[in-house]
Amino acid sequence: MELPQLLDLFRQQLEGRNLSPYTVRNYTSDLSAFLRFLEQEGITLRDLTRQDFRRYLAHLHEEGVAPGSISRKISAVRSFLQFLRREGYLDHDPLVQVRGPKRLRRLPPYLAPETVASLIEAASEGSPLGLRDRALLELLYASGVRVSEAVGVDLDDLDLSEQTVRVRGKGGKERLTLLGRPAAEALLRYLRDGRPHLAKGPHERALFLNRDGSRLSVRSVQNIVRHYAQKAGISAHVWPHLLRHTFATHMLDGGADLRVVQELLGHASPTNTQIYMHVTQEHQRRRYLQAFYNQVRLRKGSAHQSS
Repeated sequence: MELPQLLDLFRQQLEGRNLSPYTVRNYTSDLSAFLRFLEQEGITLRDLTRQDFRRYLAHLHEEGVAPGSISRKISAVRSFLQFLRREGYLDHDPLVQVRGPKRLRRLPPYLAPETVASLIEAASEGSPLGLRDRALLELLYASGVRVSEAVGVDLDDLDLSEQTVRVRGKGGKERLTLLGRPAAEALLRYLRDGRPHLAKGPHERALFLNRDGSRLSVRSVQNIVRHYAQKAGISAHVWPHLLRHTFATHMLDGGADLRVVQELLGHASPTNTQIYMHVTQEHQRRRYLQAFYNQVRLRKGSAHQSS
């Protein structure tokens, strides 16, 4: 069977795995480019070696292809070669021990403390919905819970005397997270003066209610956060998970132990939490450089005046 036929057969197999048309198109395009490279280099698939493939990776790097795209291309070629082995076209896997480039993890964004303060202060109305929104924003920032966890909180999960809230995270795992005094006070005001006006009866146990007295939805929380960000005049895009990033960053920036933050966030591994350490280190580096350059400017100004 000729290579074009094998490639077409492979494409049909991908489509049979219910992959998205976008994924199938990318894989097919990546493989076509790979096969063109082999043809230009005079290399057949049966003669392909690890050194040949590393030369292909070097070619991609020279072309300025992003590491993430290179990783995808490697995955496409691996899948294709494994398919050829199953079909009996190849008797070995030439890509054993070949690794792609490490994908750089983007540092999670976060808000400055004064920006968080302006966001929360924007929810200052004393209406039942205003009290709910203030309590919600305080909870998201003070506890670092996911938006799905926040809307899942019931009245019985809240202990304002201990300033804790029980949430159900991924996989149904429960954990206790902490509340600061501002969040506890905002929740108390909402429970006393806001929620009773929203509740339609004693049977609804959800903490945060909508206008109809039902549990608040994730989409509604997203709209609430966006609304108060606009009201506060925050130009950056603000969404609920950004407050979780901000909570973790501010905790570590303030000297909190990594393991404690891991427990509060509900991360199964400290590896997921360590990314915030990089954020705080970068933040500290920027503060140092800013202070340093400010000092340099002061010294230049003093020297200019003395001359």
